[in-house]
Amino acid sequence: MSEDPTLSCAQARRIALVAQGFRDPRHAVPTMRTFTRTLTRTAVLQIDSVNVLQRAHYMPLFSRMGPYDVELLRRASEVRPRRIVEYWAHVAAFMPVDLWPHMQHRMRAYREEGHAWVGLPERRELIASLVAAITERGPATARDLDEGLPRTREHWGWNWSETKRTLEYLFVAGDLAVAGRNQHFERLYDLPARVLPSPVLATPEPSIQEASRTLVRRAAIAHGVATEGCLRDYFRMPLALVKPAVRSLVEDGELLPVRIEGWDRPAYLHRDAVLPRKVDARALLSPFDPVVWERSRTEHLFGFRYRIEIYTPAHKRVHGYYVLPFLLRDRLVARVDLKADRRAGVLQVLGSFSEPGAPADTADELAAELVALAGWLGLQDVVVHPRGDLAPALRAA
Repeated sequence: MSEDPTLSCAQARRIALVAQGFRDPRHAVPTMRTFTRTLTRTAVLQIDSVNVLQRAHYMPLFSRMGPYDVELLRRASEVRPRRIVEYWAHVAAFMPVDLWPHMQHRMRAYREEGHAWVGLPERRELIASLVAAITERGPATARDLDEGLPRTREHWGWNWSETKRTLEYLFVAGDLAVAGRNQHFERLYDLPARVLPSPVLATPEPSIQEASRTLVRRAAIAHGVATEGCLRDYFRMPLALVKPAVRSLVEDGELLPVRIEGWDRPAYLHRDAVLPRKVDARALLSPFDPVVWERSRTEHLFGFRYRIEIYTPAHKRVHGYYVLPFLLRDRLVARVDLKADRRAGVLQVLGSFSEPGAPADTADELAAELVALAGWLGLQDVVVHPRGDLAPALRAA
């Protein structure tokens, strides 16, 4: 038996970046077609409520498309026929609507076993009354439906009422879907029949095995090359479902076993993955970007140790509160702690740090990307604070 082909770490890195859309040309004015192409690359957009810079689900699109009209995402997620829908795909995330049938087994498990954050509500009468209320009145938030039931401080300090907990249970169970968000970023819950396109709802539920194959396939396409652990993490799948799906896709020739220099685990190359001679990318990456969300993969591919410090006490933070890695060509060469000061109209660069071996043009390229980001956010200026070794050169640039 011949030994599996070996990729250098640089080759694996370029494959991963192309798979994520970093070789696609940026359009002068991104359209819905551009949006769809980008989402095809990432497969999901993780949602997070932190808004110190820009909410997480908007940033991967900017990183790949450049400045775009955020109305594109609202149209895709809220206007019929919807192209994307919220679900617990990676964690809370937007996913293409065609993945809804492939999440049915996950929904059924939550329906029967509950969810770690919301439990398994015993108040069946409350479930029935909430579904009835939404059926009658249409999309509604927990606040709209809350009858003043006592609130308890649980779940990372969220002040969730029984109404909210029950609605979240119905959401993860697939009995309710999310029709959109209001100005306070609260979910608007509605019936799946009024949210999902009819052809999606009419799609027969696949077997767990076929659904697992589909999810692993999507993860493999999005990663380009990945270990079993990387594939598992993309849609947060149980190992018991991932292993046979990987084995099946290898047998069918969709995944090709390879080795990556410096990695101690087998990897799999998707058969349609592209290995370019170079990648000429320039992008700021959200802490929740698929390129960096699996921290061990980021460290192996880029030699970049990344830890999110949002939940770290201020005096213990190394780089800052909301720190974005900076991708230049095919390397992560710097990181910046950013804050959008909307009242002053300023993008605050609270800290800027170069990585070992960062190229000479790092500050100039980062400055250009910060200016583009500020413009997209509607901010008029960029202010670089003195914290960090890259700050002097960045201020000059």
